[in-house]
Amino acid sequence: MHILIYLITILLIVAILYLFLIFPRIKKPEYHEFTKWHYAHRGFHNNDGDAPENSIRAFELAVENNYGIELDVQLTKDDKLVVFHDCTLKRVCGIDGKISDFNYDELQKFNLCHSNESIPLFSDALAKVNGKVPLIIEIKFYTNIAYVCEKTMECLKDYKGLYCVESFNPMGVAWFRKHYPNILRGQLSSNFKEDCKNNETSGRKYDFPAFCTRHLLSNFISRPDFIAYNHKYKNSISRRICKLFGSVGVTWTVHSHSDMEKCYNDFDMFIFQDFKPTLPTKNN
Repeated sequence: MHILIYLITILLIVAILYLFLIFPRIKKPEYHEFTKWHYAHRGFHNNDGDAPENSIRAFELAVENNYGIELDVQLTKDDKLVVFHDCTLKRVCGIDGKISDFNYDELQKFNLCHSNESIPLFSDALAKVNGKVPLIIEIKFYTNIAYVCEKTMECLKDYKGLYCVESFNPMGVAWFRKHYPNILRGQLSSNFKEDCKNNETSGRKYDFPAFCTRHLLSNFISRPDFIAYNHKYKNSISRRICKLFGSVGVTWTVHSHSDMEKCYNDFDMFIFQDFKPTLPTKNN
């Protein structure tokens, strides 16, 4: 009998600790305006055409089609904040090296995919969108976390449009918790173990930090308002518990109508690519 009580006590302690670790922020800023939109992944882009990912033209097309925009920001060698997803230039520009290896002026010599578009400054992207549609800004931390966050906010300080921020790195999300608690913030995640098996990690390794992020065990650091999860793994227990306790559910990246239909009832906001969504937004 004593052993049973002991085991039950341990299980209760573990359960309480687990919930403490994964809990999202309960009292969050107003988010309903965000759920009125579907979000074009890296802009409404086509890497085989004249509007490649994270290009000014892709952002123009997203605005023209009345879609919100998800985009990625990171720093150049000369500390300019640009819109670009990958750590390296190889896939998109066909050039060896990282964004952080080049000054902004040097990067302007490289075209995006098969187009005449070049890597834009974040400030130029903001000027082009000009508050017409909301933004989901993913911050890439290949250098100092706090510094990248500060540079991001320098660009956003006078921006009048609707935006939220997200990152795979919980320490970056935590920075916004501390310094800009009224900005809607999100934790990006996925089943990184499966992603590694399928070579879909974009350079991320399945190590202990990835394990914690996968199961949202680092939420206690950042207390995110929303969880942006790979739609393939929508049944993650931690994600579902966070949703139960009030976190906004964002899914990435949906590539077809059928995939959107499969996860439509599980999320509040949808980041899509390669098609034009026909399902309504969740807050018309």
